Amino acid sequence: MIRKTLRLKIPFVLLAFAFLLSLSAHADVTLPAVLAEHMVVQRGLPVHVWGMAAEQEGVSVTFRGETRSTKADKLGRWSLYLSPGEAGGPFQMTVKAANTILLNDVLVGDVWVASGQSNMEFPMKALTNAEAEIAAAQYPKIRIFRVEHRPSDFPRFDVDAKTWVACLPESVADSSAVAYYFARDLHRRLNIPIGLVESFWGGTPAESWTSLHALSADASLMPVFAARSQTTENHEHTLLMLQQEERDFQLAVEKAKADGKPAPARSWHADFAAWAPAALYNGMIAPLTAFAIRGVIWYQGESNSGPERAPLYSRLFQTLIRDWRSAWGEGDFPFLFVQIANWNSAPEALWPEVRDAQRQALELQNTGMAVTIDIGDPDDIHPKNKLDVGLRLALAARVIAYGEKIEWTGPVFRQVTSEERSLRVWFDHANGLAAKAAALTGFEIAGADGKYSAADAKIDGTSVIVSSAAVQTPVSVRYGWAANPNCNLFNKEGLPASPFKAPE
Repeated sequence: MIRKTLRLKIPFVLLAFAFLLSLSAHADVTLPAVLAEHMVVQRGLPVHVWGMAAEQEGVSVTFRGETRSTKADKLGRWSLYLSPGEAGGPFQMTVKAANTILLNDVLVGDVWVASGQSNMEFPMKALTNAEAEIAAAQYPKIRIFRVEHRPSDFPRFDVDAKTWVACLPESVADSSAVAYYFARDLHRRLNIPIGLVESFWGGTPAESWTSLHALSADASLMPVFAARSQTTENHEHTLLMLQQEERDFQLAVEKAKADGKPAPARSWHADFAAWAPAALYNGMIAPLTAFAIRGVIWYQGESNSGPERAPLYSRLFQTLIRDWRSAWGEGDFPFLFVQIANWNSAPEALWPEVRDAQRQALELQNTGMAVTIDIGDPDDIHPKNKLDVGLRLALAARVIAYGEKIEWTGPVFRQVTSEERSLRVWFDHANGLAAKAAALTGFEIAGADGKYSAADAKIDGTSVIVSSAAVQTPVSVRYGWAANPNCNLFNKEGLPASPFKAPE
């Protein structure tokens, strides 16, 4: 009996000791990782500063000649806001309690969150002309904050990250190429500091980046949880297969070495924890939502192109956008995204459906889409032309976020009307419609039987008339409806038309 009692008490003693250590750790005032030297804080919005301290401890923050004070609550949490201001810097921020934290070289400008999967994560060092581009990356007023991969079962208080760094050759190699080109263009035009908060993870689905609250509030998204349930039920079997695959891989590496041949590439597999609904929102987005931003750039969709996930993507993606806007509490901030590029995907993958789901998200206010159907690589899911992707996102930002009066996107489907044995397709952003380099291609029409045939297409002002001898009474039309389509409709600015299907 005595030994049993001791066994029961020891865990409680360890827990109590750990709790005391945590209290000790919070005795000094601390800040989350995103509040650090060299950061950019959002211009024109209150400057939010928060962290941990001892219970009921007084905390003061001084920034740009203004001081505000507060007290930590019973859990040691504290939060305060300072007045908004214009772009500028560098400034010093002082956080004072029992100890003092000095944050030097703080800039005020526009902060953009760059998120998504591998095409957003694609680093500068992987570009074809990486050496030259990295050497030219001399923009000390562009600051980058990189969030480390971290799934979580619940929303975290802080992210795993190192610190803010200036965009310089010695620091930019691992940064997102898309985000860099986007920020560089805005910085050159606006002449203000730009902060990039990079939070992405290759090969991850949109549901991992959406909160559980948002997912569970929509009954139509319940298949997300059904898919996770199936994955967890088969996980032990999957682990055994992966272990065997790893053994086979190590044998192949040894054989290649013995034969003097290059080592084989390790097969890619989805990360089990990262694919859980809300896992990446909890660990990599939720902790950032207290930090004011100008907007979001997003590049994702490939991992939702399977036959089970693609039909949900329209609803899911719009849910994600609303969810993030609600979490940040800044209203309908600009949410700019990339439509997935052309690629020879697996036959069962539904890339056209995902692209059309992305197009449908333009129904939401202050959204913008960069169409990339013309600049992908049919043989590489990670096309290396990230310059045009970043510039097209920046075009959208210049209009949606900054109010410029310029054309920022290619032709976007508006409506279809019936004519005798043909359909007329109307487009927005359609000034100077033209077929690039050849006769107009990429249109198909179908009758009531739903069987699509290639259509003859003729440009007429801001519309295209489509017909086919094989379809006497057409009722639906689609454009660019393939994983790697042959389509060539552009406007006079040289921006490509988005694939679409109508009626949806």
